[in-house]
Amino acid sequence: MRKYRISALLNDGQVRQSEQIGPAIPAFEGAFSAFAHGTLIATTRGPVPVEDLVPGMKLATKNHGALQLQWVGAMTLVPRCDKFPDGSSLTRITADSFGFGRPQTDIMAGPGARFMLRPPRLFDKIMGDHALTPASHMVDGVNAIEIVPPRPVTVYHLCLRRHAIITANGMETESYHPGVGFERNMGPKMLDLFMSFFPHVKRPRDFGPLACQRLPLNDAAQADVA
Repeated sequence: MRKYRISALLNDGQVRQSEQIGPAIPAFEGAFSAFAHGTLIATTRGPVPVEDLVPGMKLATKNHGALQLQWVGAMTLVPRCDKFPDGSSLTRITADSFGFGRPQTDIMAGPGARFMLRPPRLFDKIMGDHALTPASHMVDGVNAIEIVPPRPVTVYHLCLRRHAIITANGMETESYHPGVGFERNMGPKMLDLFMSFFPHVKRPRDFGPLACQRLPLNDAAQADVA
C-alpha cells in the first residue's frame, strides 16, 4: 500500500486537500508520478514549478487553449535498491535533446510521464508521426538516462477538465487521463476506491476522450487511441 496526496477543485469552487491510502500498483501510481519537484509547467501566467500549482490555476495547453487545473496528485517515489527491488527510477531528459528548447532545461520525469515524440522503434504500432511516449521508452544513455535517486523523491501529476497537451520545461507532455475503458480492468471495489481519488469526477466517462494517441506505460498493454 502507498499514501497518495490529493488536491482537487470541487464544484463549489473550494479546494479539497486529502491523503488517501491505496494499492501500490501501476493503475494508481501512474496517476501521481509524472513530474519531479521543480519541473516548470506552462501556465497562462508563465512557467510555474509543479509543486506550486494549485487547482483553479489555468494551464496553457497546445490543443484546447487555457484550461483550469482541476486536480494535483503527489506521492513519494521510493527508489529501486536491494531493500526495495520493486522500487522505481526516474528518467532524466537532458536539455535540447529533441531540438532547441526541447527541453529547455533537464527534466526529471517519473514513471507516469509521457512526451510527444516520434518513436521510431514503435512506428509500426501507431497511426501517426507522433505519439505520447513514456519517458522510460526514451532512455538511450545519451539524451535520456535512467536515474535511481539516492533517496525518496516527491513526484506529481496534473488533471484538467479534459485530457490535453501541456508543456513541461519546454517539452510537450500530457495531463493525466486513466485511459479509455480503464474501468473494465478493475473490479467494483477497486474502481470505487480509484474514483474516490478524483472528487471532481463522478463517473469514469467524465475523464473525457484522449487528446491524441499515446503508447502504454506497460509494454504489454495496447496503445491508447484518441
